[in-house]
Amino acid sequence: MLPLTVVGALVAGAALAGCGAQRDDDVYTVLNSSTDDSYHGWDAATLARCSKQLGIGIQQQSVPAAQVMTKSLRMASSKSLPDVIQFDASEMPTFAEPGGLVDLRSLGLSTKDIPQGIVDFGSYKGTYYGAARTVNTLALFYNKDILDKAGLPVPTTWAEMQETAKKLTQGKQYGIALSAGGAEDGVFQFTPFMWSNGGDESDLATQNVAQALDYWKSLLKDGSLSKSTVNWTQADVNDQFMAGNAAMMINGPWQVETLNTKKNLHWGIAQIPVPKDGDKSVGPLGGAVLTVPKTDDTARQKTAAKIIACMSSEKEQISYARNSWMVPANEKAAALWRKEVPELDALADQVATARSRTAKVGARWSSVSLALQSAFQSALTGQSSEAALKKAQTRATSGN
Repeated sequence: MLPLTVVGALVAGAALAGCGAQRDDDVYTVLNSSTDDSYHGWDAATLARCSKQLGIGIQQQSVPAAQVMTKSLRMASSKSLPDVIQFDASEMPTFAEPGGLVDLRSLGLSTKDIPQGIVDFGSYKGTYYGAARTVNTLALFYNKDILDKAGLPVPTTWAEMQETAKKLTQGKQYGIALSAGGAEDGVFQFTPFMWSNGGDESDLATQNVAQALDYWKSLLKDGSLSKSTVNWTQADVNDQFMAGNAAMMINGPWQVETLNTKKNLHWGIAQIPVPKDGDKSVGPLGGAVLTVPKTDDTARQKTAAKIIACMSSEKEQISYARNSWMVPANEKAAALWRKEVPELDALADQVATARSRTAKVGARWSSVSLALQSAFQSALTGQSSEAALKKAQTRATSGN
């Protein structure tokens, strides 16, 4: 990520200078990360319906997720910003901080029937900048056949999960798989353990956070978790689960389409186990939000808001959720979706208690994430959790 000072200069310049490049008055652009053929097709269908409904042309421009921010900044510097930018919600504050986004409420978009946690997910310092169509979070996926054969129930607490994972570890099969790699995947997977144990990203050097990291270390020590976990992405974890190399895994609904390609794999999901009975399982809200970048063309901004309103309507949310296996952001849409896919009911329950990674630290999240990534690599390869997290907090505070 570029330094915030550089981001601020580019974004502020775009907002003050306007659009710059010549535009077709009846063609609007949506920048997203839908490079995958399936997602690109689903979004193309959505935009075609919205184009017809609004009587305008809408073009989709897709780049890899890691490039959305840099692409947006380059377009800001050349004064050619798109009309709508779909940011990962964890990146949105970086663009909002220097005043680069328009308050969606000021453009007439309502947050009625959207849970407060999801409103916060698309907000920065109390201002609603990003509308989510669907959201996701993590859950515990388990192989029904393996657990049934062993006569074991689905674990609900850390102690139960550790015991179950240990019993299911045999031969090439590990009890559980998760991503603890040095990237955002690992941090995303660590947050439910940190938060459910009372830990907080605003202070990593606490016993609550150390206990969560020690729990991961205990799974490694038992041999229930592969040492390769420090290199695995969430896609790698799913590959291990599908190959029968893991009886359980921590992962998200974006894997369901792939899981369902293996017809003899009977899987189920449950909420992520908590430290002890009675604790709340708090996972991270994931997904993207639709935003309107600030320029001096207020008329286009208002039309951009109409595009977002169409894309995030109840009907379109359900359509997108059916395809992507994500959970609709709108409560009414989510209730209908639950009836359609009862096998993912536990995921909807997990979403209900989930929260945004940027809610407490805002644009500082990228520094916190990088610090945690380094801490995982150190702690899971020998350093004490306390020492690794103390160093991580220093790094997160300094931003280096």
